[in-house]
Amino acid sequence: MQKSIDFLDWIGEKTGTLVSWIAVFLAVMIGLDVIVRYIFKFTYVWMIEIEIYLFGMLFLLASGYTFKFEKHVRVDVFYTKLSNKGKAWVDLFGGVFLLVPWCYVVIVSSWYYGQFSFMIGESSPQPGGLPGLYVLKFCITLGFIFLLLQGISHMLKSFQTIFNKKA
Repeated sequence: MQKSIDFLDWIGEKTGTLVSWIAVFLAVMIGLDVIVRYIFKFTYVWMIEIEIYLFGMLFLLASGYTFKFEKHVRVDVFYTKLSNKGKAWVDLFGGVFLLVPWCYVVIVSSWYYGQFSFMIGESSPQPGGLPGLYVLKFCITLGFIFLLLQGISHMLKSFQTIFNKKA
């Protein structure tokens, strides 16, 4: 079980490292856009759309990495007062009954959403916009796959905590 947890966490780490470069590229694009807009008094639609695409990709693809370090939104009204085993039970049940089903629904539906977009060759409706809107739509699927993998790792850790005699 520990090898599976380590492998899933490794995937989350590598994904986070790769996605962090999207943040760098996004900052560069925003900087260029600001320079072009305020010095030369115009902008390009494709630059604005790249910023939107990159932000969307950053948000979606980093969700598993965020979950790995428990930086996601959580309602801590009761959770903080629980023991480690109590927290593990909440995490396990939350994963099994909320996270996994929701990820499944989004992965399946977004796959068809992206696939349809690809098949019709969907692109930006804006003149001068970017082609390949399906790339962003497939990032929804990929982001939820990463979130699901990290959720499975988290549930396995919860399982270990629950059935560990020392905890």
